[in-house]
Amino acid sequence: MSTDSDVIIIGSGIGGATLASALAPSGMRILILERGEHLADTPEARDDVAIFERGFYRSDEEWIGSDGKKFLPGNYYYVGGNSKFYGAVMYRYRVEDFRARPHLQGTSPGWDMCYDDMEPWYARAEALFKVRGAARQDPTEPPRSGPFPFPPVPDEPALQLVRERLKRAGVHPASLPLAIDIDAWLKRGRTGWDAFPNTGGVGKIDAEVGPLADALKHPNVRLMTGAQVMRLETGAHGREVAAAIVRRNGREERLTARHFAVAAGAVQSAALLLRSSNAAHPTGLANGSDQVGRNFMNHNTSAMITLNPFLRNDSIYQKTLFFNDFYNDDPEVHAPLGNVQLLGRITGNILKAQVPAMPRFLARLMANRAFGWFLTSEDLPNPNSRVLVRGEDIVMDWQRSNMDAHHLLIKRTRQVMKRAGFPVVMVRIFGNKTTSHQCGTARLGTDPRDSVVDLDGRSHDVPNLWVTDASVLPTSAAVNPALTIAALALKAGEAMKGAII
Repeated sequence: MSTDSDVIIIGSGIGGATLASALAPSGMRILILERGEHLADTPEARDDVAIFERGFYRSDEEWIGSDGKKFLPGNYYYVGGNSKFYGAVMYRYRVEDFRARPHLQGTSPGWDMCYDDMEPWYARAEALFKVRGAARQDPTEPPRSGPFPFPPVPDEPALQLVRERLKRAGVHPASLPLAIDIDAWLKRGRTGWDAFPNTGGVGKIDAEVGPLADALKHPNVRLMTGAQVMRLETGAHGREVAAAIVRRNGREERLTARHFAVAAGAVQSAALLLRSSNAAHPTGLANGSDQVGRNFMNHNTSAMITLNPFLRNDSIYQKTLFFNDFYNDDPEVHAPLGNVQLLGRITGNILKAQVPAMPRFLARLMANRAFGWFLTSEDLPNPNSRVLVRGEDIVMDWQRSNMDAHHLLIKRTRQVMKRAGFPVVMVRIFGNKTTSHQCGTARLGTDPRDSVVDLDGRSHDVPNLWVTDASVLPTSAAVNPALTIAALALKAGEAMKGAII
């Protein structure tokens, strides 16, 4: 069975859905393949016990770590991809993130383009995801061609106090750029949105609710669910992709198109290209540079809890603030350290899930005085940090880097929180099998010898193959990558229209 399309997009997460929205008005016949189904709207969607203690949405898929042991990576397979559960933070990379620069333990190579090249695409992506934010609060904020589409999500009263405390502690708290309609979100249920799935179609602007919904308004765009792409086939000479081999309803189907875009996520996209090896591409499709699967990056991250027994946290969603005072330059070591942002509200049940031995009454007591923070430092690209396939298994051999910077970020943030009046500060560093913010396995660049795709996401080796997800990021920076993925997908869409029409 075959289906003729102009473009087949593999994956309906932020990269795939945004590309579809960019191409939809062109009239091209677009087929989006998603291995999962629509996320059902059930009571568990706003139940912190079901989500965090019982793991109601947790996938049972296993990958193999660098230690040879299998683990649950925490990937989600639904229409909208991992964005169904994301924190809706939509940062722009900073100007410095596009430049080569030294870190405490290595060097970030920079990009083959600069921030000014990306700024128009960032602006379009912010409009597409209806981002709420405030300009000129963060000293590291890059230049903008216009304001945010909407004003920032307001601080709740407890967070207004925290913002003032942070200012007195000597840092510059700023409003998080968020793809969230807070009134619609709270109307559905009074919870935070960080790690809570977006069901019911309102509130959080994820890939499904935002760009995919826009794309599917066009009759030339179709979505096929339950369609897992097993491999891509090339023509006889290997110069173009001819078909996607899809497993659906227990059968394999062969779907054809003029162009193919891979947007399954940095790990799954690399695995798909590697599994698509053939006589013309013996080391994997689009892998003439031997870079497919290499340079895997994943951010160095920690959760921090700060407590003041005299400051009650009665917030519902909490996630409105960040500060970047140590992002580009630490005052002592003169190297980038990273970003500090609020987590979603940590309830007693969420805390209990993280510390099972803690009595629930104590977890609730602590949560009523606790403020949660997410600390992120840049993971540097390394060709030996890579995704591999071994039969049907995915092997994630993450060679973590730049941890000295992350430990120093923790130290600096702890000092800030003490000055801000939080006598108790607790930190948990996430392990090397945490897979949030995965990126870098099919890097973009101008030189086919050390990159997989060009600056528009088009394969150097196979001209009708594109990659439009976090795989293409040459560096991880130290902020959430969602907006950069969307901006690059919009850029790819413009180039793809020129190549096809």
